[in-house]
This record gives sequence, C-alpha cells and structure tokens, in this order.
Amino acid sequence: MADNQANDQQPQSMTSMLRTVNKQIDDSANLLRNQQQLLSQRGVNLPSGAIESLKAVKKRLQGLERNMTENQKELKSLRTLAITTALINGSQKTDEVLNQVMDEVVSLTGAERGYIMLKNPNTGELEFRVARGINQSDLNGSGGMVISRTIVNKVAETGEPVLTDNASGETEWQNANSIVGFNLRSILAVPLKTNDKVVGVVYCDNSLLQGLFTQSEMDVLNAFGNQAAVALENARLFEVTQSQLAEVTALRDRMMNLFKSIASGVLTIDREDEVLVCNQTMEDIAGVDGIIGMPIAEALPAATDALHDILSEVRSSQGQITRNLEYNRNGRTRYWTIIASPLRGEYDTQGVAMVIDDMTEQRESEYRLTEARRYLPEALVRNMATLDLTNIPSEEREITAMFADVRGFTSFSENLEPEELMRVINKYLTIASDSIGLFEGIVDKFMGDAVTGLFNTQLNPQMDHANRAVQAAMQLVLDLHAMHEVLPEDERLFYGIGVHTGEAVMGNVGGMGRKEFSALGDAPDVCKFLQEQAGPGEVIISQATFDLVANGWECERLDEHVRVKAGYEDVVCYRVVKRKKGTITSLIDDELLALLAEDDD
Repeated sequence: MADNQANDQQPQSMTSMLRTVNKQIDDSANLLRNQQQLLSQRGVNLPSGAIESLKAVKKRLQGLERNMTENQKELKSLRTLAITTALINGSQKTDEVLNQVMDEVVSLTGAERGYIMLKNPNTGELEFRVARGINQSDLNGSGGMVISRTIVNKVAETGEPVLTDNASGETEWQNANSIVGFNLRSILAVPLKTNDKVVGVVYCDNSLLQGLFTQSEMDVLNAFGNQAAVALENARLFEVTQSQLAEVTALRDRMMNLFKSIASGVLTIDREDEVLVCNQTMEDIAGVDGIIGMPIAEALPAATDALHDILSEVRSSQGQITRNLEYNRNGRTRYWTIIASPLRGEYDTQGVAMVIDDMTEQRESEYRLTEARRYLPEALVRNMATLDLTNIPSEEREITAMFADVRGFTSFSENLEPEELMRVINKYLTIASDSIGLFEGIVDKFMGDAVTGLFNTQLNPQMDHANRAVQAAMQLVLDLHAMHEVLPEDERLFYGIGVHTGEAVMGNVGGMGRKEFSALGDAPDVCKFLQEQAGPGEVIISQATFDLVANGWECERLDEHVRVKAGYEDVVCYRVVKRKKGTITSLIDDELLALLAEDDD
C-alpha cells in the first residue's frame, strides 16, 4: 500500500510542476506584452515571434499535462484491476469481496454514491448487497433519497454498460421518476458477468457534477466489473464448497454415531478383499481392533475360508444373501448370521457390505435349554429366562411327590454286561422322565433304576398338582406296556410307583461347587415308602393324595394301614385302578384298562 501511494505521488508532483511552469509562462507573456508597449514608445521592438514562442511552449506543456493526467487515471485503473486480480485468486467471503469491490469503484470513478446488486440464484431477482453514500432506508425506498432501478434493470437485461453525463435531461430517462426527481446528472452502470452471464450490476452516480464519467471510466469500470464478477463467483463457490464440506462432515459424524449405535456388526469389503468400513460392534464380535485397511484374511484369519465363500457367492449372484457361519476361535465355536449385499458402482461391483450378528450366546443358550428339557417340563423351560436358578429362596409348601422304582432290576442286572445294562436301564429312565415331563413335573433325581418327580414347586406352581402326579404315574404304566411290545421278553421290567401329597421344604441344596434343587420332608419320604408297597405296574397313593383326586380316579383301598417309619402316623394306602368314566375322554383310559385286565388274567 505504501508503494502504491509513493507511485501515485510522483505523477501528481509532475502535474503540479507543469501547472506551475504554465503559470510562469503566462506571467512571462504578460510581462513581455507590457514591455513591448514601453519599447514601442522608444522606437524599439522585441524579436519577432517571442510571444508566439511562449504560447507554443505553453500549448505543448498543456498537452503534456493532459497526457500525464490521462496516464495517471490509466495507471490508477490498472492498479485497481490488479487488486481485483488479487481478489480473484483469494478465497475470501462474498461480503468481504463485495465491500472491497465497492470501495474500489468509488475510488476509481469518484462517484458521489454507488451500490452493487446481485441476482438471487434461486429467484433471479436483483437484490441490494452493498452500498456507499446510501442508507439502508434509501435502499428499501423508505428514506428521503430516491434509488433508480430503471438503468440497473436495463444493464441486467442487456448485459451492456450505461453511461450518461446528463441523465435528468436526456429523453431516454424522462420516464424514470427517480432520475428526474433526484435530478441525477452523471450515471455509470456496468454489468457483472461470468461466462457471458449477468450475475449483478455495479451502479454509481452524481447529482452535482455533469460529465463526471467518461468513456474511459466506463471502459475501465466495465473491465473491472468482469474481474470483480469472477472474484464474487469464486467467493460464492468457496462458500458453497465450505457449506458442502460442513454437510459432509456432519453426515460423516452422524454415520459414525449411527455405526456406534448399531447392535449388529457392519463390515464392508472392497474388490481387493480389504476392509473399508468396520464399526466398533464388528471389532468386538471379531475380537480384534483396528482392522480397517487390512486384508480380510489378516483381519479374520479363523473365518477366512467361510467369508471367502460368502464374498464369492455375492459377487457372482449380484444379490443379497443370508448365511450362517460357524468357525472356531480360541477353542470356542462361534456362530454368526451374515446378511451380505453387493456394493454396486456405475458399471460394476465395487465390493461387498455385510451385517453380522453374533449368535454364539443365543446358540449356547439354546443348547443349555435343550439339555434342560431332559430334566424340566417344557413350561418351566420356556420361563427359565425369568428365573434365577442359582438363587432360589427356600420355601415350605404343599407338593405332590412321585417315586418310581424298577422291580426285579437287581437280579435282572446280574447276567448283563455293563454296556448292555446301561442301555436297558436308560430306556426305562427315559420313559419315566418323559411321563413326568408330559404333565409338567420336575425330575428331581435319578437314583440307579429309580426316578423321583415333583409337582407344585417354586419352579412349576400348579393348582392340580395331585391329579398331575397321578396322571404321570398312570401314563408311565401305559408307556411301559407299549414298550414291552417291542422289547425281548427277557428285558421286560415293571415300575412300582408311589405318590403322596404333603408338606416339603423346597430349595437348592449342596455346596459352592455344585448345587441341585430338591425337596426335604414329609412328601418325598412318604412317596418313597408307598412305592415300596407297590407291586410291578401298580400305582399306590396316600390318603392325602386320594382326597384330592377321588373325583377323577377309581381307586381300591388297601386293607391294612402301614407305618412309614418312626415318627410318622400310619398311612392309609390306595391302589389306582383307572380314571372314572366321564371325567376325561381319551384312548389312554381304555387302553390302560385293557392292559391292566390282561395282567389280572
């Protein structure tokens, strides 16, 4: 800036010197004229042409002054154009560029006031953006000063500059109330154009001086306007780019937050089988960190073969597939469910996107439930998720217990090899546990060839527990007869079964290393004694159980009362014969009745 001011001062000082010399020439010419009159009175004349020579010198000096003034204006214009070139190469904001352009226009033209209007990119309407010498109220039309839109609209429509040195007196603008009313004299307006497209208008005027603007100012300002338009367009594009970058950054942040919140693993593979995208859930599932950019074979070595088959299938089918993947990692089998889709480019597949759910815990839980079904009723298994089996509080409650023991098993087992013995006994234990589970009882324990079942515990509360226990016992008798039809005669054994309803304390028993749910008290003790009174294929129940099931079951009272053991009262016993007619219609009763009749024969 200091260099520009120094350069401007040099031509100004030269112009000042020329004006001084011109004045001195005028003074000399006047002096010669006065001296010529005095000399003429004495008969002496000056050399011919002396005054004319001074006039000629003055004329030349005046021409030199005009040239220097014009050169000074041209130099100033060129410097202004250089400033706009700097604006073009800069990455300033639009408002900053507008203000600099407006300041240079006023400096370049010496206008009294001026403003810049830009076209709205959405509506195409001209809008005021920056002004000098004009208040905002005047721009809005609410102030005392009048703003002309006639010339501006013409420049915007035609793309050609307008120059007038006496606007209020020219016929063309007589219908423009603002020009006539404000008595505008000098007006200069040029378009702002980029790629031959008008994006705005620069307007400046003066109400005092006529002929302030010349063709030279118009040419310079027109060139300046073209460069300024480029600077404004660059600034606009820069702001648009910044806005788009901000949107992309915000979108990226939202995507990253979305990835973090997704419960499933997200994995994207490119055409070279390298990991492009991986969220934190996927890294947790895979058990590795920082796998983005790694080859899939290096990132997930244990699952490489299975993943390679999935990637090949997706690329060949060009459609979405769902596959289950099973592999071993660190000695534990992992189970994944994978939904894979191709990442399609404009012409070909760019890669594969996969959504992965780790089903290992679920599969292991299902396996545990499958194992639990061997011992627990289905209704209990379905509700295990709501039970804390490791922390069941002890509770005293009325239950019905069932005890079933194989008759004659000791002598039967003496002539069998151990493997054969286990094969046979497991068949009998299986149908016993199945019968208990069918009526939602709990298999309490297996004791050699004996099985105990519990009804109405904390784990399987039941209002009709006595009836369920008797049904389970009679179902076991029926199933034994059915199994005998396919067993060799030397493997046909019978259960003796006892059922009793009474009080028991229910809860977990055992130490820290191993616990089991069990019953202690009257009910399990008495039902074990009752099964000892039962013959092969018989179901013996106590008085307490009989009182609860008498309406549904036909029973025979045994003649003698029996004593369980010391501390117990004598127990009245009943043999269950069959279900009473009309209580339940089923084939079970008829088949059971027929089988029992055959045994009696």
